[in-house]
Amino acid sequence: MSDESAKRFEEFALLRFKSKFHLYDRENIKPETKLAWLSIMQHYGVPTRLLDFTESPYVALYFALEGYNPQSRDDFAIFSLDYKAIMTNSKTYISSQDGDFKDQFKDSYDQQDIMFERFVDKRAYDVVWIAEPSLLNVRLDRQAGSFLFACNRSRRIEDILELPIYCNVQMNKYIIANDLYEGLFVLLRKMNLTSKSLYGNLDGLAKSISMEMKVYAFEMSGKGDGGN
Repeated sequence: MSDESAKRFEEFALLRFKSKFHLYDRENIKPETKLAWLSIMQHYGVPTRLLDFTESPYVALYFALEGYNPQSRDDFAIFSLDYKAIMTNSKTYISSQDGDFKDQFKDSYDQQDIMFERFVDKRAYDVVWIAEPSLLNVRLDRQAGSFLFACNRSRRIEDILELPIYCNVQMNKYIIANDLYEGLFVLLRKMNLTSKSLYGNLDGLAKSISMEMKVYAFEMSGKGDGGN
C-alpha cells in the first residue's frame, strides 16, 4: 500500500472516530491534536500506525507474556531501542530535507504534538518517530508508555530501522525461553505488574483473569513442571 493510500485509510478512520466519539466519551476527554486523537484511537483498539512502546523493561515483558501462547512451546522476545539516538538521527535527517525544521532535541518534549502536525505527519520521510501526546491518558501513564511509528506509512518500522541513517543506533532483541514463562509471570505478579494495575479498569481485570487462566492451563498441561 502506498503512503497516500494508507493516509486515506487513516483519515477515514479518524473522521469516523471523531464523529461518534462524543456519544461514548464518559471521561470528558478533549483531544485537540491529531497525535492525541490517534493515541485515543489506539487506546480503544482502532487500528493505527502507532506501535505501543514503554520505558519499562518489566512492562514490556508483561505485555510480551500477555500476547504469548505458552502452549506453542516457542520462544518469545522483547526489543529495546536507544530512544535518544533514534530521535537525534530522525531529526537530523528531517533537518537535511526541510530548512524550516530547526528543532533541537532538548526542546522537543513540550512540542511533540506541534512537530507531529507540522513536519512528521505531512511528509513521508523514511524515518521512524517516537512520541507521547501532550494529552496523556491514564493507561499510557500507568504503562510508562509512548508510541513508535514510521513517518512513511507505506514502509514497515523494522525496514526503516535497517537504513544507514540508523546504523549507529543500539537495538537489541532479547530471546526468552518458553520454560521461563510461568516463573516470569509469578515474578511480575509479585512486583504488582498485572493487567489490573496496568489498565486500571474492568478491561484490565478481565485481561488479568485471562492471564491467570492461561498460566493455569499451562500448569495443568504438565508443561509448567517439565512434563509433556
